[in-house]
Amino acid sequence: MKALLSLFALAIAGIAFKLADPLPIGADIPMAATKMKDVSGKIISLNDVKTSNGLLVMFSCNTCPYVVKNQSRTTDIGNFATGKNIGFVVLNSNEGNRANEDSYKAMQQYAASQHYKWPYVVDSNNELADAFGASRTPECYLFDGRGKLVYRGAIDDSPADPSKVSRNHLKEAITEMASGKSVSVKESRSVGCGIKRKEG
Repeated sequence: MKALLSLFALAIAGIAFKLADPLPIGADIPMAATKMKDVSGKIISLNDVKTSNGLLVMFSCNTCPYVVKNQSRTTDIGNFATGKNIGFVVLNSNEGNRANEDSYKAMQQYAASQHYKWPYVVDSNNELADAFGASRTPECYLFDGRGKLVYRGAIDDSPADPSKVSRNHLKEAITEMASGKSVSVKESRSVGCGIKRKEG
């Protein structure tokens, strides 16, 4: 019996590892046609948000301390991306908290409080988070105009303390991509709260 339980635990650990396996650089946008509900009430997909210049996807939520620390940076990078005609969408994949602090109503209130000018959508059953291999909030994925991943990771190199930022990874990646250059830093470590996936 103990051997069976050990095998089961290993199988579960393997599934968890698979979910956390990151999307490789150069990959296509996963589940780009999947429809999701925005806080505006509209039903949209990543394809609907993407422009000919690219797409920025951010996994986030309402209450994670690291999201709170990055609130102004999220607004800044959203304005920067959309200013270069790059589509921007924020996904809330916290299905485990959907009945409380990450409910649809709470998302609407949070988006209003942050003056979001871009979609903030419900990732039902954390399907896109699983497809992307996203594990943290905030966590960013930048795709070029062909829908290929060119950057994955954090907004900058100091998620916990904006006063210690020495490099704005995401802004640099957007600038390089928009200029037709190869992104010099393609990956960085996301620091934040674990995505609260739905159990079972």
